[in-house]
Amino acid sequence: MHILITGAAGMLGRKLTRRLIEKKTLRGVAISRLDLVDIVDSPIDAEFCRSLMADLTKPGVAADLLATMPDVIFHLAGVVSGEAEANFEKGMAVNLDGTRALFDALRLATGVPRVVFTSSIAVFGAPFPDPIPDDFHLTPLTSYGTEKLVAEALLADYSRRGFFDGVGIRLPTISVRPGLANAAASGFFSGIIREPLAGVQAKLPVSKNVRHSHGSPRTAIEYIVHAAELDSSLLGSRRNLTMPGVSVTVGEQIEALGRVAGPEAVALIVEAADPAVAEIVAGWPERFDTRRARDLGFEPDASYDDIIRIYLEDDFVQPIN
Repeated sequence: MHILITGAAGMLGRKLTRRLIEKKTLRGVAISRLDLVDIVDSPIDAEFCRSLMADLTKPGVAADLLATMPDVIFHLAGVVSGEAEANFEKGMAVNLDGTRALFDALRLATGVPRVVFTSSIAVFGAPFPDPIPDDFHLTPLTSYGTEKLVAEALLADYSRRGFFDGVGIRLPTISVRPGLANAAASGFFSGIIREPLAGVQAKLPVSKNVRHSHGSPRTAIEYIVHAAELDSSLLGSRRNLTMPGVSVTVGEQIEALGRVAGPEAVALIVEAADPAVAEIVAGWPERFDTRRARDLGFEPDASYDDIIRIYLEDDFVQPIN
């Protein structure tokens, strides 16, 4: 089994790589080669891994990566939401042009690999019903959501034509994200949990009444792997799926933090309104009816309390005093 991961140096890319090394097989076949592609090095200590520094937006790069056709491609590479909104050209180049370059290289190559594409619930735009059905019309209100929506449409059409066998999964907001904050507009959802757990003050830029759908990194990786092993004939022409998440308000996130870590952690959250972030978040969906994905075997985290516990088990680093 030959696997290629784009965006391999990112948080999900690193976790997916470790999961595949641990799993040793995919789709019932032993993994023999794992190509880790990103614009920076992706060092992983496993004999069948190769780190490849490459920029999919550059002409000919995608075709070179497919000189030996992988059996499965995980396309995780992308610019996050806040950065795509702040830098229109970069967002379009990476999230749209880079994706099309990869898809077109697959169209012109020999072979029909499974392609798993990580999309986003940002493809949906207000006003919403509650909950949002899986077939609700897609009207994104950000450039990031638009880029993901166009990529979803390309994935469905290229799969229809038999260029590859694509599955798109719209991930909920991933929390609690490990490491430092990134440029994602959703970063505060993790920050108000991660920083207080480390004894550091965290700023809350939106109202505690804001509701959103969340998934732990561990569950996101299981979604990605399951999408690679799914019988795609069950999808028909609807190749893109909304993943289940835990829908909670920011206030309920904070209550969960109190239950898991105590009032001292909660006291480190400081309300600091940011109208720009609030405006972006106001157009995001709150909760979904994800029976279709659940029927196909995608299972969410049990609760936001569990999401915090997963962070403590998988990623928490005790601060050095």
